[in-house]
Amino acid sequence: MAYRQTKPHDVETVPDWDELLENVTIRSPQDIRKAAYYLQDIAQCRGFRVALCADISSRRPMMDAEGNSLNADIFGWVERRERWWQDAQYALHSPVPRACRYESEPFWCDDSGFHGTRSNEFLDDIDVTSYFANMTRMKSRHSQLIIVPVHLPFGQISANSFPWIGSPAAGFSQLYAKYGNLYGALTRRLISGYVSVSRKSRHITSNCHLSRREAECIRWAAIGKTDEEIGEIISVCRSTVRYHISRAGEKLQAVNRTQTVFKATQLGYLGNSY
Repeated sequence: MAYRQTKPHDVETVPDWDELLENVTIRSPQDIRKAAYYLQDIAQCRGFRVALCADISSRRPMMDAEGNSLNADIFGWVERRERWWQDAQYALHSPVPRACRYESEPFWCDDSGFHGTRSNEFLDDIDVTSYFANMTRMKSRHSQLIIVPVHLPFGQISANSFPWIGSPAAGFSQLYAKYGNLYGALTRRLISGYVSVSRKSRHITSNCHLSRREAECIRWAAIGKTDEEIGEIISVCRSTVRYHISRAGEKLQAVNRTQTVFKATQLGYLGNSY
């Protein structure tokens, strides 16, 4: 791995993004720690901290090859009140992972809400009042953040943030404009590599292919149609509908009808049936 060929404080002067991305590329578990340190240096030189979460649905922290927590050991989130990954309700009550469900590009946040380069009514509807009130109670200085969502295969969502270390900046939108794309590109590369080398099992077979009829049956099942109703719609008998859905479930390695619909939706198969 080409580590630190580009010094963190020299990023703006380097036109070749390939070299920057190489520094955070993870091809094996042994690359994780070096990639995290590089991202930490990039952010710290610009007045930011780093907080990474590869999967908002999991309490398992991101770890290096030796099992050390990246957020605690490298990014410095060591105080008990800062260990958000140990909060079983984090993905449910925090506005940050909630916002990452509704946006795929980097955006920023302060006590007035979420902001980005484009309008997003879903983000506008999220109330951050209690979130920042809680940060104030914890005497946290991190009242402005650049947030980088990463949407991964199989519906996995990664929520990552870069809290501003200094006093609240009046022109934080300018900092976002300057560093948002940089943090976005580096974070997506690091997270995608981390998830790839950390994956424990396959979600589906590598050669999964649904027929048009299988996808069509699942599409109707996804909107609540019964096997009998689907049969009437596509002019086949109920047992044929059951067969197609069952075959799709086998291909998707689903344990029941509900999971078959869920996996097919996650993987984008249902669009083929329109």
